[in-house]
Amino acid sequence: MSGFDVLLPKPSSVDEHPGVFVLGRSATLGGDAQAVSWLREVLGAATGFALAPSTTPDIAVNVVSTVDGYQISVSPESVVVTAGDEASAFHAAQTLRQLLGPQAFRAANVHSGQWEIPCGIVTDRPRFGWRGCLLDVARHFMPKDGLLRFIDLLAAHKLNVLHLHLTDDQGWRFEVKRYPRLTEVGAWRAGSRVGAHRDNVHDGRPHGGFYTQDDLREVVAYAARRHITVVPEIDIPGHSQAAIAAYPELGNLGTELPVWPLWGINENVLNTKESTVDFFRDVFDELVEVFPSEVICLGGDEVPTVQWTEERAEELGVQGVAGLHGWFIRQIADHLAKRGRRAMGWDEITEVGPLPDGVIVTSWRGEEAGIAAAQAGYEVVMCPEQKVYLDHRESDREDEPIPVGEVHTTADVYEYEPVPAELTGGATARVLGAQAQVWTEHLDSPRRVDYAAFPRLAAFAEVVWSSRAGKDTDEFLRRLAEHHLPRLDALGVEYRPLAGPHPWQTRPGVPGRPR
Repeated sequence: MSGFDVLLPKPSSVDEHPGVFVLGRSATLGGDAQAVSWLREVLGAATGFALAPSTTPDIAVNVVSTVDGYQISVSPESVVVTAGDEASAFHAAQTLRQLLGPQAFRAANVHSGQWEIPCGIVTDRPRFGWRGCLLDVARHFMPKDGLLRFIDLLAAHKLNVLHLHLTDDQGWRFEVKRYPRLTEVGAWRAGSRVGAHRDNVHDGRPHGGFYTQDDLREVVAYAARRHITVVPEIDIPGHSQAAIAAYPELGNLGTELPVWPLWGINENVLNTKESTVDFFRDVFDELVEVFPSEVICLGGDEVPTVQWTEERAEELGVQGVAGLHGWFIRQIADHLAKRGRRAMGWDEITEVGPLPDGVIVTSWRGEEAGIAAAQAGYEVVMCPEQKVYLDHRESDREDEPIPVGEVHTTADVYEYEPVPAELTGGATARVLGAQAQVWTEHLDSPRRVDYAAFPRLAAFAEVVWSSRAGKDTDEFLRRLAEHHLPRLDALGVEYRPLAGPHPWQTRPGVPGRPR
């Protein structure tokens, strides 16, 4: 084993040389990359060293446009990083942090002995441009400090997209100044279904919260410094009872509804009036002022049509009530295009009529819709629930907390291949990458999110960053256990142990729904 076998995700290539670079108290850090200030902050905290700027620094991080990805050259005298762009420089900084050992991930110095980096050359670049993770803050709200911490964890794994699921039947988390009742009413529910009960009972414990627009601007800026794009989602026209609770005229029943305290697919969807589409044009107008992401997700999944009418479909000239679904999606997608943005939607949108140019399809019910969309010329993000839904159970043990869905072990996630074998030629290039999903119906705290996400998200990070060549599950699991889990320990991540949950991570008596 070499000194570079600690790295996760695995780099493109390593050429190990004899010796080590010793990071001492008088060491300097400089260069022209923006990542230098971030690296000085985290390493300064962990080591207690000043790491002062210098014109001839011991550690230099520079952006050189002719470089593809990044290269780290370590000798006993210096560490020189060259990177093709600012994002690559930041990823190189994350690699240097890993090479210094788990104690480099702490917020204060507890290390004894020398800080050493092995000598050699690391050359690295990501396989995919979209290396994402969805976090659902609608079902269970995550306070802003927890969200910022989650962004740091994504950055530590070289992930670069946070898909933020901001609205659903159970809560509306985005402040819309034109429509204040969306958060005054829609951000709060009377209780939550406990586990996966099939009845209509909830716990009676109020739950809620929302982010102001300034909160989210802060989140976006914090993520951008770590080269993570925040892709917001306002889910329409289904999964919208929180909005209907705030503004009943958006619904179909003509009656007031509560913010939904249950889980599952809900028949209370938005109506298809022009006034409702105009309402959501206003909502998305405020959203794009807060989120600079080119891509904006409009949902489009799980839309029962039982409350819609054939008469309205005839008025609009669409084919049946199913055509109303596609009509609604196209109105908002076209509006986003006028604002210079690209719409993204769940794979149901491929079944409800033609899609506007530029729409991105997230293939979640399997890979089939993503394959068809890529073959039809659309760009695709692969996120099949059978592979990368991290709210699904991690084993078939009886003590898994609220076991839902299929078994997805860390090894299973690591063995996932985002580009389906059925795709060839240009269609292959339309797979932008992949995205892991952290839905929170049964994850009611950051501790529960930690348990569900890690260490499987570490496995996923290597899937979307590293080459398929030489992939070895046993080697990965050894590297994870020996080197990466100690980093998560240092960061305070309450991950699921590979051998099974700690007793305090179980949820005795709370029913799941395993498949």
